[in-house]
Amino acid sequence: MRSIVELDIDAPLARVAALYANPELSTEWMDDIERYEPISGEPGAPGSRYRLVPRKGSMLFVATVIARDLPNEARIRLDAPQVTVFVTGRLAALSPDRTRLVSEEVFHFKGLLHGVLGFLARGAIKKAHRRHMEAFKHFVERSA
Repeated sequence: MRSIVELDIDAPLARVAALYANPELSTEWMDDIERYEPISGEPGAPGSRYRLVPRKGSMLFVATVIARDLPNEARIRLDAPQVTVFVTGRLAALSPDRTRLVSEEVFHFKGLLHGVLGFLARGAIKKAHRRHMEAFKHFVERSA
């Protein structure tokens, strides 16, 4: 399953990229994440790993930074027992003070049961993706 969210953010490209690629700030804009826990590597650098611990539920993700080509792109892989999610954030300057963010999430559900549940929950998953990206946009614009 694939979900794409495209937003224009009122902030310069370099600022948006720096905030987007910093996993330590996840709890500042993702309302369902209680804490960020580094596992290995320099936070946000390719190959680094960290946990995103949820406020509720048991869907704990271990994230691995796959690539970081700032200010244009950042890619991570999120692993949980039920699903692996590949997240790509692409950034482009629209003007000196406006940036377009295109966030793509590709879900690979593990096993038939999780695949069926993922299929049934695709609307909620896409809604959560949009909510997270809107929250990131507001976080960036508030902190400018």
